[in-house]
Amino acid sequence: MILPPLYPIIDFSFFAAEPDPVSALAKFAEELIGAGATLIQFRDKSEPAQPRRFLSCARELRRVTLDRGTLIINDRVDLCLAAGADGVHLGQDDLSPAAARRIFDSMKSDPLRPAETRANQQQSGPQRMGRPLIGYSTHNIEQVREADSLPIDYIAIGPVFATASKARPDPVIGLEGVRAARRITQKSLVAIGGITRKNCRQVTEAGADAVAVISDLFESPGKAVADFLRVLR
Repeated sequence: MILPPLYPIIDFSFFAAEPDPVSALAKFAEELIGAGATLIQFRDKSEPAQPRRFLSCARELRRVTLDRGTLIINDRVDLCLAAGADGVHLGQDDLSPAAARRIFDSMKSDPLRPAETRANQQQSGPQRMGRPLIGYSTHNIEQVREADSLPIDYIAIGPVFATASKARPDPVIGLEGVRAARRITQKSLVAIGGITRKNCRQVTEAGADAVAVISDLFESPGKAVADFLRVLR
């Protein structure tokens, strides 16, 4: 698959203190899309998990991105399907990509589902793209090698640089880690971890097809997207 150069991630924790966090993150997404972002991932790693809230956020983001961009849901295949999103991003400790692909395929062809449900998904969910997307996180070269043979559409590699957006980050791989990953796989490669407008060009020059960004979008999302796209294109 061909990924857009900028891969924004909306993390619920950035909006948790807002009076209406669902509306706040939807407004944030509107600014990202309005400035030119064409793909968004949503993640909520709150403990304990709150699936109802997660689904409310995902459905609101589906509304924002419908016919305007791709929506990827982090971790949760069930909530991806419930929200009519375009795909899921899985981590090393999540459901396996093979199991996720089987679920997606079974939902697509299940004759027992109501016809109305199938029609709705064809109009506004994973079926819009013909096939739900699956992304997979890796943190070292051994994991990239394993991921290369999995039924996934892209591989995420990182953290490239030190990051504060993850409670227990894996060891930094640096630009050389991106270069090594590029040598191993022909799958689309998303670099993540500490990436900003100042260093993103180095990351793509090292071989990444896209850069995943969280923190450097937060304060001025519209301007940040425009800045990233200007540097990356």
